[in-house]
Amino acid sequence: MTPLGNGPGAGPWNVGEGPGAHEPSRVRRTSGAPEVPGPPEAPRASEAPGIRETPRTREASGIREAVAADAAALAGIAGAALTHDAGEAASLVARLAAPPAHRSWTALVTRGLDGVVFASMSARDPRVGHVDLLAVRPEARGTGLGRALVAAAEDWLRGRGATEARFAGNPPCYAWPGVDVRYTEAACLAESLGYERYNVAWNMTVDLGGDLSVDADLARLADSGVTVHAAAPGDRAAVSAFVGEQWNANWAWEAEQAVGCHYAVREGEILGFAAWGTRPSWFGPMGTAPAARGLGVGRVLVRRCLAEQRAAGMSSAQIGWVGPLRFYARTVGAHAERVFWLYRRGLP
Repeated sequence: MTPLGNGPGAGPWNVGEGPGAHEPSRVRRTSGAPEVPGPPEAPRASEAPGIRETPRTREASGIREAVAADAAALAGIAGAALTHDAGEAASLVARLAAPPAHRSWTALVTRGLDGVVFASMSARDPRVGHVDLLAVRPEARGTGLGRALVAAAEDWLRGRGATEARFAGNPPCYAWPGVDVRYTEAACLAESLGYERYNVAWNMTVDLGGDLSVDADLARLADSGVTVHAAAPGDRAAVSAFVGEQWNANWAWEAEQAVGCHYAVREGEILGFAAWGTRPSWFGPMGTAPAARGLGVGRVLVRRCLAEQRAAGMSSAQIGWVGPLRFYARTVGAHAERVFWLYRRGLP
């Protein structure tokens, strides 16, 4: 059977509704995680202090590459394991299984379909690999499956030239910025495997029952020759090109994948954009060009997107991997809520 990932003959698959990372912007930083130098070398999982994973454990778990027929089972594993993301578990799996075409990635699953790990290589730095998602059914925990899956993911990454592994988001297609601190078992596992905590990130939450009106703002912008539009399918290429030129290819990909996207324009020149839906309840990315500074374009763009999310039946939205806390707090009353620890270790 054809394995998942982007090896020979592999292809995407779907497990539910699924269409990203917000990196530092050189125009207006709206969200992002800074680059950091590589970590000191750390022992392999099988050599790190306190590790119980053994070749016997890995053999017994029968870890293999997942195939398309496993899609529903993987969504079920994620739904059972990810208690703080149960409503979007299927979308998470589907999102990771449909990354940019150039990404090298895989999904590894245990024989009994009670654990899965997604891993991928960074496009920015070929020495860096990512553990994108690790999920083990609650009833199968404590048997070494999580350790065995991480070791298998590390072997896969090492085989593709990685000298560093991270429990951290791999832009532009990722599950979370890092390990949600509420998944305490995952954080403990990472640290017991020799991973060091090197950064922290957070999401903000917005109550969509609040005031998202923009009529007065639109009238004010119109007086300055600025109009705001929902990006129709025929507009996406131009918006994506603008995002790629002003920020980076990762944000451009997210804008293309988003469920909803809005942009501001003046005399044919795009001034800013905002998108939502790379994860159903997530807002972002967004940014405004220097020519739009002081006009209040960002306020309108974010409110337009959040209003669409509300119309889609959501009661709250997450602003992922946030940089400017003050902007979102003042503009839409967002508050910091989810906190993520980013981990890394050297792969000898």
